Amino acid sequence: MKQHLEDRSRLKLMGYGQERAKALAINTGKDLDRLIAESRAENAQRVRTLSATTETLAFSMSGLSKIAGLPQMKLGWIVISGPPAERAEARDKLEWIADTYLSVSAPVQQAAPRLLELGKSVQAQIAARVRANLAWLASAIAADSPCRILAVEGGWSATLQVPRIRREEEWALELLDKDNVLVQPGFFYDFESEAFLVLSLLTPPETFHEGCRRLLSHVDGLALQNRSSDAR
Repeated sequence: MKQHLEDRSRLKLMGYGQERAKALAINTGKDLDRLIAESRAENAQRVRTLSATTETLAFSMSGLSKIAGLPQMKLGWIVISGPPAERAEARDKLEWIADTYLSVSAPVQQAAPRLLELGKSVQAQIAARVRANLAWLASAIAADSPCRILAVEGGWSATLQVPRIRREEEWALELLDKDNVLVQPGFFYDFESEAFLVLSLLTPPETFHEGCRRLLSHVDGLALQNRSSDAR
């Protein structure tokens, strides 16, 4: 019975925002420059791509959904890397799978060169919005807030660590029901511990700002109440 109720709550969380949520996407940080510097320091030894590796078989995937902001166009590709023999075998098998199950429509193939060219402008717009929203949020976190942002490694999502006075699912549903703010719980992304909220940085700035204010006010207020109760 408990699992059934949790599943229903998750379905509500996944679908409810399409009808009600006015905002958003959320994330936190004390100082954007510090966060970027820390992220770069932590990532100094991180492998940026496996597309040139020769030691072992590897697959690097991309597509119009990421580089041009066009997931509905259904065009993707895979770079196969590794030892020549293994690469050739993998390519033959992938071609069979792609031709059988993942064929690309003729209109998308014809439009691909132009879409890739236009994608450069889309990338610039996405990068500008993500950076602006992250910068605004970095300045919006109070010094005594219990929230903290995890190192930003790329993409257009951010991860906010919140107090463990609620489960992630409870935080997300409560924010949606009481503040009309949509976030996703960390377990959607296989976080092994709690409590994390995963947020989009693509939200239009005005909506993003209002959503952040609501989320931070809600979380900070409950954390203060919890500390006061513990002190009694």
